[in-house]
Amino acid sequence: MRYSFVLFAAAVAAALPPGPKPKPDADGKYTLTAPGIKAQFIPYAATLTNLFVKDKDGVERDIVLGYDNTSYYPVDPGHPVYNAIPGRYVNRIGKGTYTIDGVTYHTELNDGPNTLHSGTNNWSFRFWNVTDATNDSITFSIYDKANSSQGMPGDIEASVTYKVSKNTWKITIDAKSLTAKSPLMLTQHTYFQLDAFANPKNRTIWNHTLYAPTAKRALVADQNALPTGLIANISKNAIDDFWSGPHELGHASGNAEFESHCGNGCHGYNGALAFDDKRNKKDVALTLSSKWSGIKADLRTNQDAVVLYTCNWNDGKTEFKNTQGVKGQDKFIPRDGCIAIEAQDYVDGINHPEWGRLDKQIFGPGQKYHWESSWEFGTI
Repeated sequence: MRYSFVLFAAAVAAALPPGPKPKPDADGKYTLTAPGIKAQFIPYAATLTNLFVKDKDGVERDIVLGYDNTSYYPVDPGHPVYNAIPGRYVNRIGKGTYTIDGVTYHTELNDGPNTLHSGTNNWSFRFWNVTDATNDSITFSIYDKANSSQGMPGDIEASVTYKVSKNTWKITIDAKSLTAKSPLMLTQHTYFQLDAFANPKNRTIWNHTLYAPTAKRALVADQNALPTGLIANISKNAIDDFWSGPHELGHASGNAEFESHCGNGCHGYNGALAFDDKRNKKDVALTLSSKWSGIKADLRTNQDAVVLYTCNWNDGKTEFKNTQGVKGQDKFIPRDGCIAIEAQDYVDGINHPEWGRLDKQIFGPGQKYHWESSWEFGTI
């Protein structure tokens, strides 16, 4: 499969401006470094493959999921969207339909009765161009023709820039629809495991702690994880309460409602929390931490919601990377072994005009979409 990266190199050379520039390694990875952080990326799906930070003992840990063999990302039949950019409209579109200016569009049903991430030709299945690269930043770009994903009108130009600075990874996404009004809602679909599967007694995510002080509302979802339209206040100590104080992700695991909380057969979390509309977007919106490794990750974002998914559907047959785990133990990721944290706007907002999100999710010619987030890493 490594022949794919010969094609990557040719495309990259044509896209980058003249002058000295970082080159991918033998596995096709671009490496960005800054004090306290090292991040690696490939052009397929503009994917983060590795993210190294130091734990409380100064040990470098690779804290995101992925594969050792970068050629496996395009061919993995499960396609979990590891640390990639899906799009052009992320998460679910209810019943695979939406309407713009009286015209109803039909999208691919690839998640039961709904559409997920715009279908099976979404941006996380594409090879992006590398349009700029330095030792601490890289920019990937994509040109998405109208209806290359079913039911998505208008040509789209988009780019994502990843930059590292001291202990920090920043992500900026810009996009514009060139020829017609189109849904636009994006995210960085990052899967974390702050212990890097090195805790010899526990590989699940339930001992990680989450704190999101302004996420006091939840988008109530049906058994297919599709929002119903109801946005409910979260009571103190309820299953979705991560606002009243830091709570372990497994804090409600003994409750009856923990089972099927995120849909039929899905326990734990796979839904959206809404941030307070009046919050200062320069402040930390969410903190994920682990007592075992001592690593904490602070999210800042200009987005108004966040989707949490605690890896319920992992089948226990996928291995983690050689940079992770404990010597002498097996390498399999258990069910509930990770958490995806996806800053974005309200899920399926294009089908809920009562929420007032249409101007944040539908963009026409001349309108620009802008998304940004950063993760700052430290220890507790």
